[in-house]
Amino acid sequence: MFEQGAIRPPNEADSLLVRVTRNCPWNRCHICPPFKGLKFSRRSVDEVKQDIDQMAEVYPARGGGPEAAFLQDADSLILPTDELLEIIRHIRKRFPSVKRVTTYARAKTMKRKSIEDLKQLKAAGLTRIHSGMESGSANVLTLIRKGNTPDDILSGGLHVVSSGISLSEYIMPGVGGRRFSEEHARETAKILNRIRPDFIRVRTLAIHPMSPLQRMIGEGSFEPMTDAEIVAEIRMLLEHLDEMPSHFRCGDFSLNLLMQVDGSLDRDKRAMIAVIDKFLDLDPTLQQAFSLIQRSYPGLLPLDAVDDPQVIEKAGKEIQRLEESAPDGFNKAIRALMTRQLPPLPSDCWPE
Repeated sequence: MFEQGAIRPPNEADSLLVRVTRNCPWNRCHICPPFKGLKFSRRSVDEVKQDIDQMAEVYPARGGGPEAAFLQDADSLILPTDELLEIIRHIRKRFPSVKRVTTYARAKTMKRKSIEDLKQLKAAGLTRIHSGMESGSANVLTLIRKGNTPDDILSGGLHVVSSGISLSEYIMPGVGGRRFSEEHARETAKILNRIRPDFIRVRTLAIHPMSPLQRMIGEGSFEPMTDAEIVAEIRMLLEHLDEMPSHFRCGDFSLNLLMQVDGSLDRDKRAMIAVIDKFLDLDPTLQQAFSLIQRSYPGLLPLDAVDDPQVIEKAGKEIQRLEESAPDGFNKAIRALMTRQLPPLPSDCWPE
């Protein structure tokens, strides 16, 4: 039977999942659990083509062919261009219904691919690359041991944009902690304004309890931010982003507190900031109530949920109980609720 990897972007839920590499070639960052303890390997073209052939036998029984394919795992672009071309062409041959082929890629890998190579991949059918930028701050990238520099991110992003392939950059509010929050917002906006990707996808930080960041919290070297502080950081980021034709997306990820902050920067920037301001203008107790409800029942929660007196009374009692349970009890509880949405750690420890 054919292989499939552990993760994919949310919008690839209905895509054909074609595993061309196993796990992550870097796998040393402090924020991403799904591949920790697993060895990276590249699959041969023959292996992948055999998987595609097996998929082609299975899919007709499901009542139709897929319209999109996603190349797994964390950095499929690391394969030589000629191998990727052969794989993509085989997907299109066996699945004529596929109109879109996408993949994850690290910034350094995108930087190493020539624009001409990327143009060949586009001509073969690669339509979009998803990349975990996380931050444009050198200090933050070092803090989380991302393995990329701001120059890697900028150069890699510009290569993809110049090739005509759609680029989706992922950013992580809260990842710099209180110390680097402002720098994180400003430097991230600065690089995004130069790259001008098609999508800026927001992925609010959640800290795995076994990650080095959790240990750093205990040591006092990393100060996690509250939900309200992270919302203010997103506002600062938006203020510094140009009004460009990039889609700023909070709505496709339930760890984002305000999923309704979602739109095109050239049309909706002021409206998105207005939604944030409406939250920030709430009484702090109402902000906490909103956070508790949204974190307990992840999804698109309207801001007027806090207009219901009965809801607020019930939430208020739980907030009081959490605050009395431990120092900073409410915020610790919120962080614990958020970790429930993270992918599982595949081993019993987080390797250094």
